[in-house]
Amino acid sequence: MRERWREAPHDRESGSAPAGTFHVPTLSLRPRDGIGSWTPDQFIIAMHGGVAPDGSHCCPAFPCASFQRRGGKDLADLFAYIKSLAPVEGRAPAHEIGFPFNIRRSLGGWKLLHLDGKLQQAVAGKSPEWNRGAYLVEGPGHCAECHSPRNPLGGIVTAKRFGGGSDPEGKGTVPNITPHKDGIGAWTKQEHALFLKTGETPGFLTVGGSMGSVVKNMAELSDADRLAMGEYLASLPPVAGKPVAAKK
Repeated sequence: MRERWREAPHDRESGSAPAGTFHVPTLSLRPRDGIGSWTPDQFIIAMHGGVAPDGSHCCPAFPCASFQRRGGKDLADLFAYIKSLAPVEGRAPAHEIGFPFNIRRSLGGWKLLHLDGKLQQAVAGKSPEWNRGAYLVEGPGHCAECHSPRNPLGGIVTAKRFGGGSDPEGKGTVPNITPHKDGIGAWTKQEHALFLKTGETPGFLTVGGSMGSVVKNMAELSDADRLAMGEYLASLPPVAGKPVAAKK
């Protein structure tokens, strides 16, 4: 159980080769360094379609495939919150990525394959709690972006969604979070909710690494939202197989 929440051993014979190192750009409101000159509409376009105000494509490390599920009002509210933060000086260094990922125009083809432009829709026959959880997990939480394997072009392998994958930070793997014996097993929605609040698994282990930062943010949600996420996560189709790390 412990290895599921710690750095797992590298499997140098399996997994996709990494594209390179992506440096996360600043969201500071300083116009020169960040997004201070953006309008709410430009922010929504970037979140939905991965297109910056200057027309350039955002690299796929930006999870617009998940953020496209969010509604315009939700994103406008997010932008209003960002605008309330104090500006920070400084710009992130350029990405260190190789061909063909360093050709921004080629990312248009990637989007044709991996973006459908659809908002998250309620599923008939499911409870309001389940649908709320689906929205939070698939959209704002973008859980599948880390907890899924990728194809050679960097898109999520649909059949293995939530089945674990290579750690985006290049430090091993992230776990399979489906209710399969190869994953986290049959956690209840209450156990999922408690984990998202405290970082403690049903086996009394404490999460570490980058997931610790995720839990810190998830702890800011309401108990109702965490329970909704738990209901959805507990209903995921079981996915067999252990995640493997990217080739070096």
